[in-house]
Amino acid sequence: MIITKTPFRMSFFGGGTDIESFFKTNKGAVLSTTFDKYCYVTVRHLPRFFDYKTHLTYSKMEYVNKYDDIEHPLIRNAMEMLDMHELRLTYDSDLPAKSGLGTSSSFAVGMLNAFYSLKGKYADKKRLANESIYLERVLCKEAGGWQDQIAAAYGGFNRINFSADGFEVLPVIINPSRKKQLEQNLLLFFTGFVRFSSEIQKVNLYTSEKKTEMLEKMLSLVDEAEKILTDKSRNLDEFGKLLDHTWQLKRQTGKAVSTSNIDGLYERGIKAGALGGKLLGAGGGGFLVFYVQPEKQDAVKEAMKELLYIPFQFETGGTRVVYYSPEEYMSSEAVKE
Repeated sequence: MIITKTPFRMSFFGGGTDIESFFKTNKGAVLSTTFDKYCYVTVRHLPRFFDYKTHLTYSKMEYVNKYDDIEHPLIRNAMEMLDMHELRLTYDSDLPAKSGLGTSSSFAVGMLNAFYSLKGKYADKKRLANESIYLERVLCKEAGGWQDQIAAAYGGFNRINFSADGFEVLPVIINPSRKKQLEQNLLLFFTGFVRFSSEIQKVNLYTSEKKTEMLEKMLSLVDEAEKILTDKSRNLDEFGKLLDHTWQLKRQTGKAVSTSNIDGLYERGIKAGALGGKLLGAGGGGFLVFYVQPEKQDAVKEAMKELLYIPFQFETGGTRVVYYSPEEYMSSEAVKE
């Protein structure tokens, strides 16, 4: 039996510039962190006492005998890609799916990590990132960027650069007390609205000059945000104000990024004292994060009282195997021989 634990990510700046059609021409970069909310994938080979060969448990249960019978596209394509057979797979999560935290990609990374471990093989972070990108974007044909898979695989507070040559992960070097202050000044709320990121991306997938212009401006903010974090002489509150700036730009990159309900919640948070914030993920719903000075946090929490407040801390581990109990396995075909 194998159990993997894979974090979710919180993206601050540069989202949208990680889409291949943009960064292959313009380059791209994001500033993001993983935090202490996780998905867990448990896999083992299914004992041969049943009239089905694979048992899957996520938001529903599946009992199947061949790849083509599997409804979940990520699981179906991942099993076929890595030649996995006769499995019992269980997915569990600290937070809901379709909520803007890269949950689908965290699942993809954690599942591939578990599959490799079950086969007795080690897959490094770069391999897990690359193969989960291939799984989601190519095999499953889901629209979207690359940042979620990379963040889930590597973990930590990073600047991720994108170009025609691929990606590079650069940890952001922040003074520990300053990093803790940033963590304490961020408040996370669940709006209750969930949606498929890939569907939002499809709606927003157009290449107008205006959108490219907005993405180029958002890309420039990655440099500025990193300077604020790494320069101890800068006031950290500038980071919060810059979050508001990038959110206003992001709202202009597609008609499905925000809604009247989201806009109303965001304005309520700003009026209560938040310096800035943004909706996490592709848009349409999920989680709102606000940058709030300590003395204003009670007021913002009161303004958001109908939403679920989610305390969190940054994490640095990325995907990991938390339980490893290898088992001998021989395919049913080999047994018959």
